[in-house]
This record gives sequence, C-alpha cells and structure tokens, in this order.
Amino acid sequence: MATANPALVPEITVHSVEPEPRGWVSWITTTDHKRIGILYLVTTFVFFLLGGVEALLMRVQLGAPDNTFLTPATYNALFTLHGTTMIFLFVVPIMAGFGNYFLPLMIGARDMAFPKLNALSYWLLLSGGIVFYVSLFFSPPEAGWTSYAPLSGSVYSPGSGIDAWIFLIHLTGISSLIGAINFYATIANMRAPGMGWGRLPLFVWSLLVYAILLILALPVIAGAVTLLLTDRHFGTGFFDQGQGGDPLLWQHLFWFFGHPEVYIMILPGFGMISEILPVFARKPIFGYKAIAAATVVIAFLALLVWAHHMFSTPSATIVLVFFMVSSFLIAIPTGVKIFNWIATLWRGTVEFKTPLIFSVGFISVFLIGGITGIFLAVFPVDWQLTDTYFVVAHLHYVLVGGSVFAIFAGIYYWYPKITGRMLSESLGKWSFGLMYVGINVTFLIQHSIGLDGMPRRVYEYPDVGNLALYNLISTIGSFMLGLGVVVTAWNVVRSLKKGARSGPDPWKANTLEWFLPSPPPANNFDVIPRVRSVEPMKDIRRQIARQSETPVELGAAEPTPR
Repeated sequence: MATANPALVPEITVHSVEPEPRGWVSWITTTDHKRIGILYLVTTFVFFLLGGVEALLMRVQLGAPDNTFLTPATYNALFTLHGTTMIFLFVVPIMAGFGNYFLPLMIGARDMAFPKLNALSYWLLLSGGIVFYVSLFFSPPEAGWTSYAPLSGSVYSPGSGIDAWIFLIHLTGISSLIGAINFYATIANMRAPGMGWGRLPLFVWSLLVYAILLILALPVIAGAVTLLLTDRHFGTGFFDQGQGGDPLLWQHLFWFFGHPEVYIMILPGFGMISEILPVFARKPIFGYKAIAAATVVIAFLALLVWAHHMFSTPSATIVLVFFMVSSFLIAIPTGVKIFNWIATLWRGTVEFKTPLIFSVGFISVFLIGGITGIFLAVFPVDWQLTDTYFVVAHLHYVLVGGSVFAIFAGIYYWYPKITGRMLSESLGKWSFGLMYVGINVTFLIQHSIGLDGMPRRVYEYPDVGNLALYNLISTIGSFMLGLGVVVTAWNVVRSLKKGARSGPDPWKANTLEWFLPSPPPANNFDVIPRVRSVEPMKDIRRQIARQSETPVELGAAEPTPR
C-alpha cells in the first residue's frame, strides 16, 4: 500500500476548547448584562438593608430624650454610614442594576455596547462599598454623608475614615461614569429596527437622561474630593480659611453634583412608574411626548438649582432670588408627569396588582415631598427651617416615598421576567401597607419636630414640649417601615422556588422584554422584532391574533410569542 509523502500532508493543529465556567466562577467572570444586572440588584439591596439597620439604630437613640443608647461618636458614624450607603451604594447603583438588566431587552439589543466595561463598573462599585465599610474596623467617618469642610479636614477628622469615604466616592464615581457612557452608547447605537427616538420606552428615556446627568455631574465631585484629599495630606488649603481657602467652595462643588444627584436618583424611578401604570390601567400612557420632554427639562433645570441647598450662606439677594425661581420652575415639568400619570389611570380598566399599588403610593408620597420642597425653595422660609427636622422629613419623603417606592414597584413588576416566578401578591400588599403607613408615621411627624425647632444631626435632645412624643411616634413608624422591607425581602427569597411560574408575559405588558422567555436566554433575541409603535408587544399580539384568526381583546388572556 502506498504511503503518502509526509511533506505533502498539511499540518493539522488541534485546539482544545476551554469549558465555559460554571457555578460561582461564572458569576465572577460574566459579561452578560443580565447577570451583571442581578449582581447589581442583589448587592445594592444588601447595602440597603445595612443602611436600614443603621437608620433604626439612630431612631432607637432618638426615641427618648437624653438617651444614652449610643455615644455621640457612634451616632455620628452611623449617620455618615447611613446617608452614604443609601445614596452612593443603594439608590444610584440599583437604578443602574435595573438599567443593566432591562435596557438591552427593551430596545432589542443582544447586550450592552461595552460588555467588559459593564462588568468593570459592577466590580468598582463593590470595591468601593467594601473599602468604605472596612473603615469601621479602624476609624469610621463622622463628618456626615456630605463631609462638609472643615469637619472633613485633618484637624477635625484626623483618622482614616474620611479617606475611606473619599476612596468610596472615587470608586463608585468611576463605576457610575463607565456605566453612564455604556448606557448612552447602547441607547444611541443598538436600538431595534424601527425604534426611533419617538418610540423609545419611557424607562429608556429616563436612563438616557440619568446617564447624561452622571457624565456632567460626576467630574465635579471627583475634583472636589481630590482637593479634599490634598488638603488632608499634602498641605494645600482649598477649603481652609486660614490658608486663604474657603469652606463654601466645598459646598458649591458638592451641591453642583448633589442636586443633579437627586434627579439621578429619581428620574429612573419616574421611568419605571411610566412603564407600569399603562400596563395595569390597560390603556396607553397619557402624553408620551410630554413625559419624555419633561424628563429632559427636569434634567436641565437640575443643573441650575444647586445653591438652594445653601440659602443660609452669605449670598446676594439677587442670587437667592435666581435659585428660588429656578427651584419653582422645576416643579412644572414634575407636575406634568404627575398629571399625566393620573390621566393614564383615569377611566382605565385598572388591575390592582402590587406593582400598581406601589406606583400609586409613590405618586401620593412623592407629591407630599414635592410640596414641602416648594416651601423650602422660598429662601426666607428656608432661613427658618434649614438644618431642622423639617428638611429631614422632606428629604425622606422624596427619596423613600419616591425612589424606594418606585424601586419596589419595579421589583414586583420585573421579578417574573428575571426569575420566571411570580412574587406573592398577598405578601406584596402586606409589604406595601406596612411601608406606606410606616413612612407617613415616621416622617410626617418630623415636619412638626422641625417646626418645633429640633435641629437635625443631633444625637440627643432635651425633654421639652412635645419632642419626646413626636420622636417616639417617628421611631415606631421607622420599625413599621423596616418590617415592610423585610416582608418584601422574604417574598423575594421565598418565591425563587415556591413562586408560581410566570410564563413570558404575565402582565400582558407593552415593551420588548416581555417578548422573551422568562428568564431570557443568554443571547436575548434570536430574531429582533421590528418596532412599529411605542407599544411593540401590543403590535406583536395583534399580529399573532390576525395570523391565528382569533379575535383578541387587548389586556385579556392573549397568545404570547415564544
């Protein structure tokens, strides 16, 4: 038998195929936007629970006058940890978690524009949280979550706690900046065929504006904390009046970032509410273009009103008037949204499911926070109320009643898509009831505490007037609020195995994520559908109904595409 010439036989190289990582390793190495979204959601919710425990410890201290439950240093550390955790480690990044999971699904993309940068943004967030909480074992920061100069300087805060806080701001800031660029690039370049700017889901509109605000605001706080770091360790005096600096410079830099940050925290929540209400009202959103335009206008005005946090500082009257009027103006587009949400519910075929109940609760509580914000925008009124518990009440009505209620509405709405399981409706309604009563009992009375003159950021107070009774009521309400959060946490864990199977589209919703199985496959879409309106899922169900020659009433039990 003839033998082939070895010189004429092509060399064959056998490549071994590395197996895909499994188990916990696959979560560490993942670049799948859905898994990264889940990591964001779980991590930030753990930080939320930590921040809640810190708040309850402070409320125990304030539940009685002249209390000695906490030392002054411990209270100041808890105050700093609570505020920093809730803002930098919960509300802002959990919105990024929802965005990471649902943005590509809602616009018909197979992933984010930059998957590896997306993973990096999560790990930077987690690193920032770990660095910050490790400071507890050394010298926790005690200068408050705003770290006002000179309290955050080396004289008043000589330990490493403020340095850990600065490191947290840098790490979470880079995380948010990378994520914001990724969101913007994904929305601008990866939309499904037919999805023009006038057909973007309103949640995607809110994420777009959220990303732009982050890109504009984050460099300012990054610069501010860098100047603070050089003041503390390199002998500069940017915020030291003794060296020609000015502590007010810190306030201007911080609030130029801090007030857009308020809308960075709330605008994605607005987007969630705008997606949920029409689904459970069984009618289109009222004034789609007006809501989208109002989102952009709110973001623009948010950059112009930072100094209304500084009405008690030495400023010319014309400056105070400018920031007062700017603050009034921002109420107009916000009011447009609220009226449009109410109009969406008006005469709808309303289904009172838990996501809708949290959404309606959001509107009512956020409205109270908005009205008290108008009071504080009048600078002579602010002179009387600044640094009192009236401001604490306003802040928490906006952020707990606003952002947190919207987040919980989003959890109950999208949990079936993430897990393929339904959350318990009965537990969801118990959670809402406890949280709704709890927030009003906790914070409504704090307006009276502030009007009675109790300053915020104090760890004790004398037994005068009604302060003892008011603070006891507030403390009782805080535990009701905390219990409501625990009920949802239990609901989430319990339903992972015991929840009813949801199917791909349990709510008969409007946007493209419900086109996919629950949970969605790794590649999202085998075939990306063409978008023909702002409610593509309704169009798809109509098309299926025509093809099957079965008349289908929208909102009823309809065949769902696989």
